Amino acid sequence: MRPTVAVLGIGAMGEALVAGLLGAGWQPEDVSGATRRSERARVLAEEYRCTITTDPRGVLAGRDVVVVAVKPRDVPALLDQIAGAVEADQVLLSLAAGVPTATFEAALGTIPVVRAMPNTAALVGEGVTGIAPGRYVEEGHLERAATVLEAVGIVRRLDESLLDAVTAVSGTGPAYVFVLAEALIEAAIREGLPRDIAEIFVHQTVRGAGHLLTETDLSAAELRAQVTSPGGTTAAAMHVLEEHGFRALVEDAVQAAAARSRELGSTA
Repeated sequence: MRPTVAVLGIGAMGEALVAGLLGAGWQPEDVSGATRRSERARVLAEEYRCTITTDPRGVLAGRDVVVVAVKPRDVPALLDQIAGAVEADQVLLSLAAGVPTATFEAALGTIPVVRAMPNTAALVGEGVTGIAPGRYVEEGHLERAATVLEAVGIVRRLDESLLDAVTAVSGTGPAYVFVLAEALIEAAIREGLPRDIAEIFVHQTVRGAGHLLTETDLSAAELRAQVTSPGGTTAAAMHVLEEHGFRALVEDAVQAAAARSRELGSTA
């Protein structure tokens, strides 16, 4: 049985979840939401045929899962609005990066809180989400949360201490891929390719490489080795990347993102 859902905060991720749920078979009456602006609420309600309002407290009653999809800095204000309205038999599912379950528990009491870190690929149903239980979560609560998030991709259960790392790797990870694609496109143009052709080749190359990673049993290292013939063009390219510390730069970027995730949690 599909849990009923209220989504509080319908930005890009919140809307991706609403669309994913409806696309996965949820009925419009089983999904509701709240957003700040009345005009956006009207547009979303018309598009998805769900109850969408500007009153987060008003869409909670009777919902199995309450999704918090606001920005981390907006969590305290939202908690003030919904304090006392979330019931002990509901699951609060937080998508707010870096904000620990303890923050929600301190404001709402003995409510089962599941913290999650999805990524932007949820917009096309290809997301990956790490979830972690709070203090009052039982197995059934985790299953309920996972069922909701599986509407937009795959879900893996982790200890909460690992979610800042998840944020830095998969949450931020699409941006790493996009900046690589940007750089490849600009390099291709400098080598003489027209922009439209460069974009087609780079986009499909990224797409194809992703499929190889997910649809074969080979590791990233094995796939890279397959492409890298001794003395060939790829070997020449790999030499330049290694010489300029490409791996170290990626590691530094992930560390910086993880540190920022922890900072966001401490200030929410």
